[in-house]
Amino acid sequence: MMAQTNAPGSAEKKPGISLEAIAAGVGGQIVGDPSMVVTGITHDSRQVESGWLFACIRGATVDGHNFAATAVQAGAGALLVDHVVDVAVPQIMVDDVRAATGLAAAKVYGDPSTKLTVVGVTGTNGKTTIVEMLAAVWTQAGRSAKVIGTLTGPRTTPEGPDLHRQLAQWSDEGVELVAIEVSSHSLELARVAGVQFACVAFTNLGRDHLDFHHDMESYFAAKAKLFAPAFSSRAVINRDDPFGQRLYEQVAAGQEHEAVAYGLDDAYDGDYGAEGSQFTWQGQQISLRSPGLHNVSNALAAANIAAMLGLSPEMVARGLSAAGPVRGRFEIVPGDQPFTVAVDYAHTPDALAAVLATGREVSQGRVIVVFGCGGDRDREKRPEMGRVAAENAEVVVVTSDNPRSEDPRTIVEEILVGVHEAVASQKRVPESSRQKPVAEVKVDLDREKAITWAVAAAQAGDLVVIAGKGHETTQVTGSTESRFDDAEVATAALANVKANV
Repeated sequence: MMAQTNAPGSAEKKPGISLEAIAAGVGGQIVGDPSMVVTGITHDSRQVESGWLFACIRGATVDGHNFAATAVQAGAGALLVDHVVDVAVPQIMVDDVRAATGLAAAKVYGDPSTKLTVVGVTGTNGKTTIVEMLAAVWTQAGRSAKVIGTLTGPRTTPEGPDLHRQLAQWSDEGVELVAIEVSSHSLELARVAGVQFACVAFTNLGRDHLDFHHDMESYFAAKAKLFAPAFSSRAVINRDDPFGQRLYEQVAAGQEHEAVAYGLDDAYDGDYGAEGSQFTWQGQQISLRSPGLHNVSNALAAANIAAMLGLSPEMVARGLSAAGPVRGRFEIVPGDQPFTVAVDYAHTPDALAAVLATGREVSQGRVIVVFGCGGDRDREKRPEMGRVAAENAEVVVVTSDNPRSEDPRTIVEEILVGVHEAVASQKRVPESSRQKPVAEVKVDLDREKAITWAVAAAQAGDLVVIAGKGHETTQVTGSTESRFDDAEVATAALANVKANV
């Protein structure tokens, strides 16, 4: 169901479209021959093919206009610019190249989203699981489905030219449904411009990406852009989340959407365990292979989207029950040891709290958590992550997680502020009244050693949660990107435990 989405030139060659038609679609002014025909579009001069339109996007550090000559030398037949560039090819001039690029790509590739059933899912947590569940439901119903998101490319949501090119290819191949994770960055940077969604969905909003959005209101406003009527007339929104309830009220008041609000109380007769969850929805029994109430919520999102798109409750239940675990989302590391090891992508306070809450539900012993925080990202969430870990786990192992250009020790020290505050608070509670023992805290900047220690320290009935990286297979330290897979490291640690028994 998953596929790489960012490869250039993946769609079949089209007859082409004139600059005049593209300019009409983006509100641009043509300098040069308006009858010039282009057959593709890209924002990356390294991807240019003969006869393509090159979009000169101004980025945070690089201005695409500076690569116009290089793109023309590589075969670009025309440019999308915000000022005339001194090269001998026709140009479409617009006020904002980034805003116009997705719209132009939609025109170049024949508005492919209108030929597919495209679903967009946004929110802080749950997007990956929901699109995977939705694709599983569609596939179980005997229909073709594809996914675009965190597990399929270097960006959660590809840039507009790559996105529309991929949609065009899948349309040509007869794909019926495409479920897309729509990030807040992609909405702010107009990556999904020109996409027509059959349905859009909102999961929740927690602290994340505030290095980019600066505050929660701006973050929410970015997510809410997906619910403009121009994108879709159908919406599915999580009413259990305060921002979701607020968004639902806004959308419903506008009366321009067919809107559904879902919540955990839509699921009843629940039975939740380490291997998954069982519950009833609209009279249908659903058996999930993904544990935790947060995954029940994810399943309800997928169920309501599928139902809104015309699938029966029976088909939805059958599809969700057939859906397999999602890579890096409470992924159980195989082994015959008397404790459990799970890898999860949780890298926000809310996500970590949800995963550890699941851990407390399913564990018969202690919850041991290994985690860190990424460098060059929102620093203010670090103590909050530490607090959440100490409040919800018996053993907290703080380590490194993609420190990038920052000193890992500084990141860990900021996490420990929250850890120590939570531990101090726990100690003030009389021992007889504590819901769990005061958290034991360990620090090891070497992530491999931290994971190895946690696995070796686990006892019968314990659950070890390795959080933060999930499906990722690299660790970025400074300018060096090295191979690192939490599941692989945990597997090796389990083998070492077994050898030493």
